[in-house]
Amino acid sequence: MIQLDIFSDPVCPWCYIGKGYLDQALQANPNHPFQVRWLPFMLNPEMPEAGRDRREHLEAKFGSKEAAAEAYRPILEHAEKAGVTLNFDKIERTPSSLHAQRLIHWGGVEGVQTAVVSALFKAYFVEGRDISDFDVLCDIADSSGLDAGLIARLLKSDADRDEIVEQDAAARGMGVSAVPTFIVASQHAVPGAQPPELWQKVIDELAAGADPAA
Repeated sequence: MIQLDIFSDPVCPWCYIGKGYLDQALQANPNHPFQVRWLPFMLNPEMPEAGRDRREHLEAKFGSKEAAAEAYRPILEHAEKAGVTLNFDKIERTPSSLHAQRLIHWGGVEGVQTAVVSALFKAYFVEGRDISDFDVLCDIADSSGLDAGLIARLLKSDADRDEIVEQDAAARGMGVSAVPTFIVASQHAVPGAQPPELWQKVIDELAAGADPAA
């Protein structure tokens, strides 16, 4: 198997789209060589743990309501192509992703990491749930095959908080500046939400023994 590391944030719509495109390619190639691992990158590392009103956050980030709408137009276009649903009207607050990243980490320990990531994207972008809320995270944990009681205890502790922050800093230190960023075989970076055609090309080249960086 070939390691495919994905730096991602569950509040990032491009990460959800990037996963949708990748899923299309992997479903078309059930014997693909990838072993997927999700790694933390916090899109809004300074976000208060209580989150922020989404409208205020977007207007502060883009300068105006109109600028925010313009920035989100290509997101909606790509979401349709990727087969993912974005119900932005249901999202009231932009949450901190720290605790969701902790849950993804624990999902990796238990071998259900991609299931956790998928459930987080659905909860936030489809259902408009607050994925910084501990009860929501425990519900996601339970539906993904984790022990919700154990996750509740871990969330209330400081378990792996520092590790997530350190991994986020390490990602930035190695040059990751935006997400999603995919790293193939610990060597080749593939930035952005890439279409399934690119992933098909990478899979074909790996099957032929070629270097995908070429």
